Amino acid sequence: MAKVIGVIPARYSSSRFPGKVLAPIKGKPMIQRVWERVRQCRRIEDILVACDHPEVMEAVKAFGGRAVMTSDSHPSGTDRIAEAVKNEAVEIIINIQGDEPLIVPEVIDELAGALLDNAEYPMASMMTTIHDEETWQNPNAVKVVVNQRGEAMYFSRAPIPYRRDGKDAREVKIFKHIGLYAYRKDFLMKFAQLPDSLLEQTEKLEQLRVLQAGFSIKMIETDYDSVGVDAPVDIAKVEAKIRE
Repeated sequence: MAKVIGVIPARYSSSRFPGKVLAPIKGKPMIQRVWERVRQCRRIEDILVACDHPEVMEAVKAFGGRAVMTSDSHPSGTDRIAEAVKNEAVEIIINIQGDEPLIVPEVIDELAGALLDNAEYPMASMMTTIHDEETWQNPNAVKVVVNQRGEAMYFSRAPIPYRRDGKDAREVKIFKHIGLYAYRKDFLMKFAQLPDSLLEQTEKLEQLRVLQAGFSIKMIETDYDSVGVDAPVDIAKVEAKIRE
C-alpha cells in the first residue's frame, strides 16, 4: 500500500477560464506543469489526475501521467478526489490544485509530513502570514485563525481577526489560507459523506464543513504563497516567472 499519493483535481469547465487546465504554458498544458512539479516531491509515491473531461484524460496520458475519469457534477475538488481514490490502496492523500503550475515541491512534502508525523490529525492544510491591508480585506484571499496548537479555529473571506482598536496588522499575526490539503483516506471518505454545513454554504468554503462537524485541521505555517491561474491574463505572469 502506498503511504502518500498526490491527487490533482482537474476540472475542465471554468466560468472565468474554460478549459484552463489544458491552457498552454511555454509549450506544455498547465496540468502537465503541475504534474511535473509534484513529481519532484520526495514524499509523494504516486500521482493521480482526477479529471472530468476526455480531453484532459488524453492530455495526461500523452505526457505519461496517470488519470481517472470522475463525475462532472462534483461541487468541490474534495468530492472529486474522494471518488478518484476510493479504490486506491493508500494512507494519505495530498490535494494539489490543478491551476498552480508554480507549486513548490518542498511545500507539498512539508504538508505530507504534517500527517506522517502527527497521527492524531485526520487532515492538514497550510497558511502564510499576511503583511498587507489589501490582502487582508480581499474576500478572495481566505483568512484562517488558529489556536495555540496550530489547529484551525475558523476560516473566512472576511478580514479576521478584526482589529477593533485599530491595531496595526504587525501586532497581531494574520494568516492567509493556502489551498493545499492532506487527508487520511478513511477521513476523506467520511468527509465526502458529510452534509454541507451552514457555514460552508454561507462562506463557500468547504473546509468549514470539517470544523462544523467537530473535526480538527492541523495548519502548517509556510513562507510560500500560491500563484494560481484564474484568468487568461495570468498565463503571461506565470510564464514570466518561469523565465526568471
